[in-house]
Amino acid sequence: MQDLDDTTRTELEAAAFRRLLRHLDDNKDVQNIDLMILADFCRNCLSKWLVAEAEARGESLDYEAAREYVYGMPYAEWKALYQPEATPEQLAALEARQAGKQRGEGE
Repeated sequence: MQDLDDTTRTELEAAAFRRLLRHLDDNKDVQNIDLMILADFCRNCLSKWLVAEAEARGESLDYEAAREYVYGMPYAEWKALYQPEATPEQLAALEARQAGKQRGEGE
């Protein structure tokens, strides 16, 4: 990647990001809480990162617009269609992950 020019590298990174979004869309059964437990990020994080990067470049990007881009539909609709309530086990695993981060584990 280091041997690529900036434009090509940016195009590849953008294509990989779009592919990640398609992969997440194709796997709606993978819940945000599961992503948070395993990888410490979720679809909402991707949306926040888009907003932050836009702001860093002096652009305005509404968080809800970013979420609609990431989810492929308004978040409320996606949540109603695809997001069940978190199980007690998921909540406990997320809590353990967060506690581990506070202790400096997994960094």
